[in-house]
Amino acid sequence: MDARLAEFIGIMLGDGHFPKDRLKISLNSLDEKEYLEYISDLIVELFKTKPIVKYRKDENTVDLFVFKKRVLDYLEKVGLIHSPKWKRATIPTSFLFYELDVLRGYFDTDGCVVMTHNNGTLYPRLEMKICPSPMQKQFIQILNKYSFNFGAYSIGKGEVRIQMNGKRQLAKWISLVGFHNQKHLKKAMRFV
Repeated sequence: MDARLAEFIGIMLGDGHFPKDRLKISLNSLDEKEYLEYISDLIVELFKTKPIVKYRKDENTVDLFVFKKRVLDYLEKVGLIHSPKWKRATIPTSFLFYELDVLRGYFDTDGCVVMTHNNGTLYPRLEMKICPSPMQKQFIQILNKYSFNFGAYSIGKGEVRIQMNGKRQLAKWISLVGFHNQKHLKKAMRFV
């Protein structure tokens, strides 16, 4: 197990889809082009296979696919649970040693950096939604372990939104977790 694979597990827990016959990661084709390349390179590095990239017609979405049985079997062996994620997704225990890498992969796919106005001043806010599943508790435990100041709010149907407000939390995130998705990094750098 290593940090790069842990980050990939986080990506899969975020925007990944893992039925028994394939793995798919869906991204925004307009503002995540660099991140698409990053994930493609990561798949080649980890699994020695190039993903199939397909752009959806009439949508701003691109999908990366891997159909190699040896890759799918390996991911199952290391504990990645098959889709659907709803009520089932969990960070495999063997990857909790690399919990910040898992967190980065998850946030880069399912999180966002939001700019908010407070009395005329622009502030950053980090947000991520987590479907009802054991990984909600796991991510909250990780954030608590590293003393992030955050709120976890129910947004209906069992989903939770985690919010971290302000420049201090953003600086701490950059220092401990970081971003590999340039979309988030570009927004964050306005405050660093």
